[in-house]
Amino acid sequence: MAGLHAAAPLRVIRDPRPPPRLPNTVFGTLAFVVTELMFFAGMVSAFSIARAGSVLGWPPPGQPRLPQMETAVNSFALLLSGLLLYIAGRRFARQRRSARAPLFFAIALGLFFVASQGVEWVALIREGLTLTSSQHGGFFYLIVGSHAVHAAAALCVLAMVALRLLRGRLQSSTFTAARIFWYFVVGIWPALYLLVYL
Repeated sequence: MAGLHAAAPLRVIRDPRPPPRLPNTVFGTLAFVVTELMFFAGMVSAFSIARAGSVLGWPPPGQPRLPQMETAVNSFALLLSGLLLYIAGRRFARQRRSARAPLFFAIALGLFFVASQGVEWVALIREGLTLTSSQHGGFFYLIVGSHAVHAAAALCVLAMVALRLLRGRLQSSTFTAARIFWYFVVGIWPALYLLVYL
């Protein structure tokens, strides 16, 4: 009788499908970056057409000049942030705890960039450059402002990643997706700086 009530051995059924080569978080981030590249390409095209068609020169007379040198310093901080995040990614693959310092410095430099851009905007608005002061002002705030929004969003993602790293719960795919987002923010900025500021 005892044999009749014995539980049958459990069979482990394995999923025959191979694991995805590209995690969903990484694929989703790449798709997002591609759409945002098209978004910025559209704004840059409109800006280039407006600048080429300006009869009075660019920027128009009476409009303040953009702070090229100060923004160059900010740009260097942003590029250095991207380099530090790359180092953090390399360290994360070898020994996760060693990725903390470069990740935190990358976030700090990103915050410096966004804050400095905010200070720059306040100064330019006081000098008369607004969204409605000219096409120059409109395009400046549209393009640079869109980049600032992306930078702020990416910094929020990096802050979430840093928190998960501290708690020991950070997955490699999540960190990869966050790095792709920040590399997009960092990588597109030099082109915007050269186009809008110089």
